[in-house]
Amino acid sequence: KKRGRPMNIWGHFRTITQHKLLVMKACFYVGLYKQGLLHDLSKYSPSEFGVGCRYFQGTRSPNNAQREAEGCSTAWLHHKGRNKHHYEYWMDYSTRPEDGICGMKMPDRYIYEMFLDRIAASKTYQKDKYTDCSPLEYYEKGNSEQFLHPYTKKVLEKLLHMLAEKGEKRTFVYLKRVIRQKKKEHRL
Repeated sequence: KKRGRPMNIWGHFRTITQHKLLVMKACFYVGLYKQGLLHDLSKYSPSEFGVGCRYFQGTRSPNNAQREAEGCSTAWLHHKGRNKHHYEYWMDYSTRPEDGICGMKMPDRYIYEMFLDRIAASKTYQKDKYTDCSPLEYYEKGNSEQFLHPYTKKVLEKLLHMLAEKGEKRTFVYLKRVIRQKKKEHRL
């Protein structure tokens, strides 16, 4: 009889909760209160939580492990379809058929949440090795920029570079000011 992978319920719960709390704290600081409260709630749903417990490692997303073991991550497919701070949520067919599927422009509040999410994920998985350059380095290692709408790419990269060059405190103060101004102008 073939045994399944051992479940690490407590380890996965601690990891996703730590991540959620880091994003929530950052969202609250910059003024994205609703997003801070609602961030990643789908990770606690049966479709995502069970997979996370089964493929938990503590050093990277269990979605990567499920993808490697099974050929795709059902938890990721569920997650990205319910969380607007992931650029994959905004993938659609272009109005120009020759362009195929491409990234649509994300609303600013979700770009900001995506940025904060990347910081929290880097802190959660890198622990003591985290630096303010970590989210930018992770972004540059991936290939997500080819799928981002030009506006989304510009805003995200500006924030990632600011974080790497000026630090978290100055970047958060800047983002808080931008969000406050956009809310005042009713553009957020």
